[in-house]
Amino acid sequence: MSTLHLPRAVYDAIRAHGEETYPHECCGVLIGRTTTNGWRVEAAVKAGNTRTDSAHNRYEIAPIELVKIEREARRQGLGIAGFYHSHPDHPAQWSPTDFAEAHWLGCSYVITAVAQGKAAVTNSFLLAGTTEEDKRYEQETIAVDDEPVTPTHL
Repeated sequence: MSTLHLPRAVYDAIRAHGEETYPHECCGVLIGRTTTNGWRVEAAVKAGNTRTDSAHNRYEIAPIELVKIEREARRQGLGIAGFYHSHPDHPAQWSPTDFAEAHWLGCSYVITAVAQGKAAVTNSFLLAGTTEEDKRYEQETIAVDDEPVTPTHL
């Protein structure tokens, strides 16, 4: 099982972002470095949710915004480690839509359940595989300042 390493400030910021945008989904990009057993995230970059039709249960990051984030990460010698979003009043588990819209193989997808405006469970899933045809999510451990957070099912 891979491990996603997050500084406490980044973990807290992801969860706070979900509370700020409730009852809509928040979204953002994780930037960091690869390690032997997963990603070490250095920052979470908030992104605007461009979904206007169903922002309460879907998210989309504008391609131009994603390109800007990726360029800035590269400038700092970092890469895109993954993405995060919230699930307002739903479990911190990936949905069929989340899976269908995930294309960054080898990246982490972090989901925070926000229950009635308050961040609850946060889980992470590695998008494993080598092609679109064999991609799959694998649960991964989140280590906040290297203290493991046990993956949880709601």
